Amino acid sequence: MPSTKYSPHNIGLVSVILPTYNEAGNIISLIETIHRNISHVSLLHEIIVVDDNSPDGTSQLVQGLIDSGRIPRVRLETRMHDRGLTKSIWRGIELAEGDTVVWLDCDFSMPPEKIPVLLSKIKEGYDIAVGSRFVPGGAQKGHDPGESSSAIMLSSALNTFLRIALSPTFHDYTSGFIAIRKNVFRHIRLRGDYGEYFMDLICRARMQKHSMAEIPYGCVPRRIGESKTAPTFRILFSRGVKYLWTVVRLQGVRVKHLLGMKIVDEDGLTNR
Repeated sequence: MPSTKYSPHNIGLVSVILPTYNEAGNIISLIETIHRNISHVSLLHEIIVVDDNSPDGTSQLVQGLIDSGRIPRVRLETRMHDRGLTKSIWRGIELAEGDTVVWLDCDFSMPPEKIPVLLSKIKEGYDIAVGSRFVPGGAQKGHDPGESSSAIMLSSALNTFLRIALSPTFHDYTSGFIAIRKNVFRHIRLRGDYGEYFMDLICRARMQKHSMAEIPYGCVPRRIGESKTAPTFRILFSRGVKYLWTVVRLQGVRVKHLLGMKIVDEDGLTNR
């Protein structure tokens, strides 16, 4: 159900965060598509590209777009140190001036045309709207020549396991496609190296009784470039171990929460 505390919610400014690494073939078209789709629903927005110093020139292309003035309110931060997906998203949240934050993968596997649908749920009164592959109408990607079939199958199997281990009422614990009110981050900080950050975010937000909606979308192969999900079996295994450890850690957090214990994270935030 929509949150009665915030419903209805008037979005003042949307901050779209694009964490990039070697997305030169996609980034300009993605920015243009996002700008066009959010403009169609008449919402003021900014687009923040947080690039991990891509060797393919992603930052330079974005800077050129900014210098042209063709699309307003595009911002760029190129991270030279302390890089990584979760850290880049968190840096984008820190830079965001909007009351509502959106982020998604930057390879067109997640359709930017769905962003207005996610934002419509925020306007209805939900705190969080997630693009989901595993609700009716959604679909996991099929054969992708840029990604191993093992990675695709294990992603689906992992989410089935997570629904059993965490809660069956939420479906896509590794989505990474989200619109969320920025004030949710008053008591939650992103943690994790890769996709496990999303599991942690959803679980902690549910514990804090934030309202959520899942919107179906069909995940498709990336348009250009190589997949970063799991290019080798070693990386796939390593990430799987981190996902499982995150589940164990979250079970401990949930027990403390159910016992009414105050949970203070390593970053000093209280989750209660």
